[in-house]
Parts: sequence; C-alpha cells; structure tokens
Amino acid sequence: MALPKVGSIGEYIREQRTQAKISLRQLAQAAGVSNPYLSQIERGLRKPSAEILNQIAKGLRISAHALYVQAGLIEEREPDSDVVNAIRADQFITERQRQVLIDIYESFRRENRMASAAGDAQTSQKAQPRPEPAGGAEEPPRNDAAAPESVTADTEPPDGNATREKSKEG
Repeated sequence: MALPKVGSIGEYIREQRTQAKISLRQLAQAAGVSNPYLSQIERGLRKPSAEILNQIAKGLRISAHALYVQAGLIEEREPDSDVVNAIRADQFITERQRQVLIDIYESFRRENRMASAAGDAQTSQKAQPRPEPAGGAEEPPRNDAAAPESVTADTEPPDGNATREKSKEG
C-alpha cells in the first residue's frame, strides 16, 4: 500500500477550517492540540494519528471518516444513504447522538453486507455442477442402510413433503 502524501491531509484540514471560518487557535483548542502542532499538520510537516484526526474532526464538526479517507487510513466508501443524511440534518439531536446513530446504522449495514456476501458464496458453491464419473456413465446407486444427513438435507424440500411421501410409500 502506497503511503499517502502527508501534506494532503493538512491541506484538507486547512480547507475545512477556513470554510468553517474557524481560526487555527480555535480549532487547536477545540481539538485539544497545541497551536504549533496543528500548524505543522496543516503545513504537511507532521502526520497526525487516527486519534488526533478524530479530535480535529470533532473540532471541525465533520465526519472523522472523511479525515481518515483523506489521510489514507481507510478506503473511500459508497456515498451516504438517505438515512445518514437525515440523521445529519436533524437539528433536535446532539452531535454525539448523531454520531452514535450513524455508527449503529453503519454497523447494521456492514453486518448485512457480510451476511449477504457469505450467502452469495454458499449459493455459488451449491450451484456448481457436480463432476461426472469417469466414462460418462452414471454410478449405480449404493445400497447404504442410511444416507448421511447432509445428503437428505440438501435433497429434501423445506416444507418436509419428501418425508411424508416416503412414509406413504413404505
């Protein structure tokens, strides 16, 4: 992984600070860092840690995620959903409450994406054709006393009709 340009995060912080019309001293105080240290970050002389970026984000009242992406600590993600935008726009909750709601919502989305990816992987494994026996002829059926559970579970429909039909036959 290539290291990000150290100056780019500083430039981004300075740009966000000037757009918010916050002085260097005000941001340093809000973020809990010294004026010289923040100045060095903005000029590209220092690379801030994730914790310092988090404090700066709070001071700027922007998403810490945006700073992490800019600093190269995490990869860019898909655009915010309407839910996240609605949470950010709500004037009746505090910044802390907004962040907690967004974190919870994003954790649900991550969980669902991982479950979906795992389900897709299982589906694609089941969809793969079974190899044919050598010679192209079907193998004769085995006369085992009981089929393993994994075989019957895969071949039986979820409503259990196959079990009832077997009991009617026998």
